[in-house]
Amino acid sequence: MRKKVTVVGAGNVGANCALRIADKELADVVLVDIMEGIPQGKGLDIQQSGPVQGYDVRITGANDYEPTAGSDIVVITAGFPRKPGMSRDDLLLANFEIVKTAAENAMKYSPNAILILVTNPLDAMCWAAWKVTGLPKNRIIGMAGVLDTARFRTFLGEAMGVSVTNINALVLGGHGDTMVPITRLTNVSGVPLSEILDAETIAKIVERTQNGGAEIVKYLKTGSAYYAPSAATVEMVESILKDQKKVLPCAALLEGEYNVNGVFFGVPVKLGSSGIEKIYEVQLTDDEKAQIQKSAAAVQELVDVLQQKVS
Repeated sequence: MRKKVTVVGAGNVGANCALRIADKELADVVLVDIMEGIPQGKGLDIQQSGPVQGYDVRITGANDYEPTAGSDIVVITAGFPRKPGMSRDDLLLANFEIVKTAAENAMKYSPNAILILVTNPLDAMCWAAWKVTGLPKNRIIGMAGVLDTARFRTFLGEAMGVSVTNINALVLGGHGDTMVPITRLTNVSGVPLSEILDAETIAKIVERTQNGGAEIVKYLKTGSAYYAPSAATVEMVESILKDQKKVLPCAALLEGEYNVNGVFFGVPVKLGSSGIEKIYEVQLTDDEKAQIQKSAAAVQELVDVLQQKVS
């Protein structure tokens, strides 16, 4: 029997997730959206690409959750997108209600599913989904670090004129402008970054990475990024469905790791068939630890606001 993935939200991120899952023949997909006709139409369109692309998975659309029953993974992309000048934090309360409804309904029909959050503000939405569903922490995962690291590697590749596939990098922390690219551990096929680029250039790339999402929003004006976020999400989906046990930076519930407790935060994790199978705690310098604490405090502020909504 084929695997089954539900994608909640048939907008740009959700539809591209469905398309990439189909292209990789990872699972059948159910697209769910409150907009009548949108998930059905996009699902049918992706389904009809199968004879050309060579995949046989089934893509369906729905406005309710009954067709999602028995899903292995539920990806929540639904929510209001950022607009120019809007921070991820501005989205907090509006998207909380959307994520709460989606998570509760999805778990009603797929109680054994693993939940991947994409909706912003990401770390706070993970916490909200965890609270309203009561799922064990290994089955709630946030997509952030894979995307942030991809952006970091992209900018580094451009600056160095090397293949991005040869760049090993790690971005920790909250999914926002307080994220922490660990430049000390970044290398190109083993060659330390500091031996290739000067400190000023590295600092500019770090800042561009921290504002990577905002840069795209500024260009698009009426929406936010979706190609790279969907690619990052599907890498996580694939690692889980195939039990690849990839070590990827994702938002996970920390309980003392990195001296952070009770919030979801971007760290390296092993992703396998049961979700998060291990959290890796990297040894950091005092400066890196200070940046991590600053990022964690920013996430905690959002969670403090949500506490009142779920208490």
